[in-house]
Amino acid sequence: MEKEYRLAKREDFNKIYRYGKSMANHQFVLYYLPQPKMEHFRLGISVSKKVGNAVVRNRLRRMVKEIVRLKKENLMPHYDYILLARKPVVDMEYAEMEKSIWHVIRKASLLKRNDTIKK
Repeated sequence: MEKEYRLAKREDFNKIYRYGKSMANHQFVLYYLPQPKMEHFRLGISVSKKVGNAVVRNRLRRMVKEIVRLKKENLMPHYDYILLARKPVVDMEYAEMEKSIWHVIRKASLLKRNDTIKK
């Protein structure tokens, strides 16, 4: 994920948690907040220590970043997003994880112009 698409500061995360909306499925929670001044979106990924050790958490983060990076043109711009991974994600394969991420994004109505994600 390129630097301009990253959400890294604690204050940004806290603002999204406090003022943003959320949508969830069994594997992910998506927090989102409109940012009209931004020309693109920013993504933050959060994986709790309850999910696994550092190796597991970093692997999950890398997989989520790659899933979003490959189809970033389908995400609504002018938003900040936080994807929070839950415990069941550890046992998922890449394709299942991809399907789950796009499911929660579609559920929140944040796909650009009713684009459909090919399975």
